[in-house]
Amino acid sequence: MREFFKYVFATVVGVIISLVLFTLLFVVVIVGVVSSLESDKTVSVSSNSVLYLNMDQAIKERTPDDTFSNLPIVGGDGEKSIGFNDILKSLKKAKTDDDIKCIYLNVTSPNAGFATLREVRNALIDFKTSKKKIIAYSEVYTQSAYYLASVADKVYLNPEGALEFKGLSSQIMFFKGALDKLGIEAQIIRVGSYKSAIEPFINDKMSDKNREQVTAYLTGMYNTFLDGIAESRHISTPTLHQIADDYKIQQPKDALAYKLVDGLKFKDEILDELKSLTGKDKKSNISSITINDYAKNINADKSESGKNKVAVIYADGDIVGGEGSNEQIGSERLSRTIRKARLDSSIKAIVLRVNSPGGSALASDVIWREIILTKKVKPVIASFGDVAASGGYYIACAADSIFVQPNTITGSIGVFGVIPNFQKLLNSKLGITFDGVKTGKYADIMSTNRPLTDGERLIIQTDVNRVYDTFITHVSQGRKKSKAYIDSIGGGRVWVGTDAVKIGLADRTGSFNDAIVSAAKKAKVKEYRVVEYPEMISPLKSFMENSTDKVKTYYAKQELGDGYPIYQQIKSAISKSGVQTRMPFEIKIN
Repeated sequence: MREFFKYVFATVVGVIISLVLFTLLFVVVIVGVVSSLESDKTVSVSSNSVLYLNMDQAIKERTPDDTFSNLPIVGGDGEKSIGFNDILKSLKKAKTDDDIKCIYLNVTSPNAGFATLREVRNALIDFKTSKKKIIAYSEVYTQSAYYLASVADKVYLNPEGALEFKGLSSQIMFFKGALDKLGIEAQIIRVGSYKSAIEPFINDKMSDKNREQVTAYLTGMYNTFLDGIAESRHISTPTLHQIADDYKIQQPKDALAYKLVDGLKFKDEILDELKSLTGKDKKSNISSITINDYAKNINADKSESGKNKVAVIYADGDIVGGEGSNEQIGSERLSRTIRKARLDSSIKAIVLRVNSPGGSALASDVIWREIILTKKVKPVIASFGDVAASGGYYIACAADSIFVQPNTITGSIGVFGVIPNFQKLLNSKLGITFDGVKTGKYADIMSTNRPLTDGERLIIQTDVNRVYDTFITHVSQGRKKSKAYIDSIGGGRVWVGTDAVKIGLADRTGSFNDAIVSAAKKAKVKEYRVVEYPEMISPLKSFMENSTDKVKTYYAKQELGDGYPIYQQIKSAISKSGVQTRMPFEIKIN
């Protein structure tokens, strides 16, 4: 009888838990639907309005659907985000919108790469041709923030604030010492002396080749950074270089003295200036609209028509097999999207927008094949964002033309594989041993509880060599260069955009919009509309599939704090499978 009641009690508890979870999910869906309806509402623009451009939010390739962003159960942090293309469209619209009188640019530490910031910066420069003013203000300007703000008509800094101007730096984290202590050996198979993705696992400092390439691309990015500021602020590039070298900007008054800012003001003084620009007296409230709401108004406008289309296909994130996600390039999902665009007669040309450090070599090849088939039918133009390297370059190398920003990171034509050996950790540290039988000499190849044999290493190296040969063959065919030449500029080396054009890995420096115009021109269409693919995965589907991972990520961030990036890198490294065409490192420039 006691067992009977035990099972009955367990059943009742299970039913209650199921009902609670179902109710919770139902509430989440209802709240999500209501939030979606609210977020889809357009916001009216009052006359004499200020367009508030907040660049401290996450700047992504595409504006995500933030229906569930404020629900803690999903692990959402409630932060705003916007697609850079929506920013560009909004600034273009605001330029001729009589209701928008000026832009208030607020930026401290923008969450975007330098190539993306350059796109936005150039759009702001174009906005200024309307003779409307841009006012920039911040309590603190990081270097990337100042790069963007320097384009404003007036750049203001809080009297007690700070402006960072010291030059660029890049650091790489090395794990070899930790792996040695743990008794873990990273067994490396690679092609390309510049392919340094594996260096953190086998070295404790940068190799000479890696230092050479990092110095080259960082210098290229720094030159673009200084040249842009020099032109906007009417200060020579050598002078700016000296200011940074001597660390002359230490106090707000230094920024004013060296003409990096136009004034030291408090927020209330900025608001008074904005009121003056919009014809308001000091006692009135400012009429304003955020860039996020303004972008929604533009996207809600369906007046754009035309039977001819130019399709923008976004390839954003790590390249993986399968469907992927909104933050990954899934080979199945993206190749299916390209195929549909190829077969759609109303789509006259395709722009492949790439922002990816690479990933799976096989998945990259699957996507490359669809590009090859598509360019036989209609023009394919590639537009590179902050990073289009290794697999990110692989998928685009067959395009009819490749556009880069001067500070885009690209190239990294190389291949590697990492097979960890946990034998010392398991045997010596934990006292775990293994034994077994096999029916073939190589039946347990890739085993991680022992070192590779010479025969196994040769097999894997042969496979990596084959993938590299395929990679440089595809690039040589796409870029119309010899394999020997591509090999000479390959080897895993990373290039900055301006250098990529010089050596033939790209065709020209140009904006995202330049790539779209070029695609339409090559397709010989004058009237067209731009459509974006692939369709974003719905928030509800993403929640259903990934809610557990999001909750884990949320709590990991809470527990690890500043240590979370280290955990993330280690987790990412051990999760890679198969031969990889991936960036040599994660670039974080300060």
